[in-house]
Amino acid sequence: MAYFKVNCLICPTNILVNMENEAPERQKMEERRRKTYSLRRAILDYGMGVIITGIGIVLLLAPVLHIALSIDGPARYIFAGLFLLYGGFRIYRGSRKNYFD
Repeated sequence: MAYFKVNCLICPTNILVNMENEAPERQKMEERRRKTYSLRRAILDYGMGVIITGIGIVLLLAPVLHIALSIDGPARYIFAGLFLLYGGFRIYRGSRKNYFD
């Protein structure tokens, strides 16, 4: 058993503290911290993925939506494709939740 001795300043007796009960609690706390971090990152990835994909869709449909842009032709399609690819990647990464491997 893993006990350690604590000298008490208030009373002169020695106290034996069991460290075996603290290890599982620390593991549970660490697991809870990892889960909350993973959930927060997944929400961030989903949100940013939707926003970036939405920008790509707006770039593609700008002439149909009657939105005047300063870029036309192939440059608009290239940027729209990049936005769609990166937005899709962010949504995919949020669905995987593989942040610790």
